[in-house]
Order: sequence, then structure tokens, then C-alpha cells
Amino acid sequence: MIGAVRRAGKLSRTEIAGLTGLSQSTISAIAADLISEGIMLETEHASSTATTRRGRPQVALTLNPEAARAVCLYLSYNQLLAAIVDYSGATIRSTSQTLDTLALGREELIDAVMGAVRNITDGQGQFMRIVFAFQGVTDARANEVLWSPIVSHSNIPFGSLLEDAFSVPVSVQNDCNLIATALHWKNPERYGKNFLAVLLSHGIGMGLMLNGRIFTGIRSSGGEFGHMIHKPDGSLCRCGRRGCIEAYAGSYAIQRRAQDENLHAPLADTHGADLQSLLATARASEGPARLAFREAGQAIGFGLGSLFSLIDPAPVALIGHGTAAFDILEPEIRTALAQTAAGDIASELAFEVWPDEVPLIQEGSAMSALISVDQDVFGPGLRILGAEPEVVA
Repeated sequence: MIGAVRRAGKLSRTEIAGLTGLSQSTISAIAADLISEGIMLETEHASSTATTRRGRPQVALTLNPEAARAVCLYLSYNQLLAAIVDYSGATIRSTSQTLDTLALGREELIDAVMGAVRNITDGQGQFMRIVFAFQGVTDARANEVLWSPIVSHSNIPFGSLLEDAFSVPVSVQNDCNLIATALHWKNPERYGKNFLAVLLSHGIGMGLMLNGRIFTGIRSSGGEFGHMIHKPDGSLCRCGRRGCIEAYAGSYAIQRRAQDENLHAPLADTHGADLQSLLATARASEGPARLAFREAGQAIGFGLGSLFSLIDPAPVALIGHGTAAFDILEPEIRTALAQTAAGDIASELAFEVWPDEVPLIQEGSAMSALISVDQDVFGPGLRILGAEPEVVA
């Protein structure tokens, strides 16, 4: 019930009954309890389709923004974002800090994260959760950063450090998993039980949802699509291995190939302006720039084909600044797919493009935090009343 109202913003009791299958009497009992506890509020129904009786607007239920707050952090290459959100998911306050992530010492990095939480929560009252989105591999317990290409340190237990400092539950998650969570929340019809969210950015990442759950490994956050091998002993990847998909499709890899640099030498992350310049050159004429983008599309296509041979084809979202080159990438992706076991769907597969990953990561972080509050804080009361809180991966 809480999940249904969270997704819609406002719902009448009748609409909730239609969505959840709960009886009117059960909904009335749950609503009364949630209103008395300050979790929900009654408000006028704004929908034009809402029925009215005797000229009076239909009453709707909405979440009380003051019921809970959560902190969302996102560490990407050279940037640390922080936000505090209310129980409806609205951002109360946000900050952005520029960091030299590769140069920071271990303690300096931890201090920067702690300082961001203190800054964003100063004067904002109590908060119940922290979700930390990270570019890199996190452990399956959502507690520790195992490895990341954007920092020089591994095995950083951010979860326990933040929990000790702020006395609230903390979840440390791969950024692509949170992108998948946001897509699942925004459009469950397309991004339902099975789909892929592929990040085309400085590196290549993936959030994979299977049977309605974000896929994680036994030890890690799983879904390391960018580090599947495309060409054995091929170009050097930021992970230190050779031949990864990322070593051909990441922004730094495209720039390295287009500039005809040593494919077996590391290259610092490129910037969006560099990629746009290369893209303009690639669109203008044949040459190294266009070839670099085509090779990126091939790497992505063969990777998707290999994955689809294991899990069956599923909807694909492509996210990030690398999608600016989709007009060049798409034909190569489909050509490569056609040469794999998934070839029969190569022409039918529909891609959806999201140029900016940050809003999705922020929304996924907020939903992950607030759903945790629903299940662990407010959920027990709902079970007593005979209803389960909605579970969303």
C-alpha cells in the first residue's frame, strides 16, 4: 500500500484497492493507522479522473514528507554528490564537491565522505538511512567497496564506518544497480522482472535485474559487464586486465583508439568535451574517430549477445554521456548481436537511451533508502494489520 502511494504520489482508497487487491475494510484500517502514526496524510485528489460526489472532491492519501529522511551519497570520478531527501522522495538539500579521487589518501577519502554527510544533514533533523552509490565493485552485503577505478584504495568498509559515525543503517551499492532500481521504479511496465541497464561513460557498467531482483554475486555487487572479455589479450583496461569490453567502449578507450595511441598503455579519463569533439569528427568523415566508435559498438553488441545466450533477451536501457554516439553505436551493436546466439532478435531489440545517469542514480538511492524504511521501520505495523509492505529491488 505504501509502495503504491509512493509511486503514484496520491491515490484514493478505491484506487489503492484496485492496485493492491486489498479489501476496502483492510485499506481503511491500514490508512487510519498510518495517518495516526504520521506516515500518511489525507489530501484532495488532484486527478481529473477522480470521481466526485455531490460536488465535493474525492479524498486521497499521500505520504507525509516529514515521516522520515534519508541521505544519498554518490562518489564518481572527481566528484562527490550528497543529498538529503524526505519521505516522499523529494530532495530537501543537495551539495556537490570536487575531489581528486585518484590522488586522495585512504583517510582523506573517508574524511571527505564523513564531512559530506555532516554538511548535508546540518540543521535538517534526524535521518534514518544512508545509501552510498559508488563507481566500482561493492560487496554483496552492501557494506564495503572492494575495488574502483576512480580511487587508489580497495576494501574500504564505508558501510560500517558510516554506521559507527551516524548510528543509522547504511547501504553501499554499485551505481549501476541503483540506476536499474530507478528504472524499475519509474517504468515497471518496460523495466519489470528482467532487464539490463548499461552505463556508457568513462567506464562501462551494468545493472541487471532478474526475476524482479537486482543481480548480485555471492561476494560482489555482480553485473560487471564492462569487464567481460571482448578480445583475449587485447587492449589494456583500467582494471589492469586486457581485452575487457570497457577497454574498447569506455570514453577513455574510444579517445585512445581515435588518437591512435598505445592500446596497451593506460589513459586518464577523458572529459565530455573531448568525447563530443571526437564524435563530431566521426560524424564528418571516415577515419580513426569513426572506427573507434564502431569498435565500441561491436564490443557492446558482442557482450550483450553473450549475456543473452545465458539469460534470454531482455529490454535494454543505455545510460550516460556515451549515448551521445548512439547513432554510430547502434548499427554496430545490432550487427554484432546478429552474429551471436541472440541473432534472431537483433533487429527487434528496442533500446531506450538516457543521456544523464546522475538523476537516475540519485532517484535509485532515494528509493532504496526509503523502501528500506518502509520494510524495516513501518513494515512491522502493516503486517499486524494484515498487509505486507511492497518489496521493490
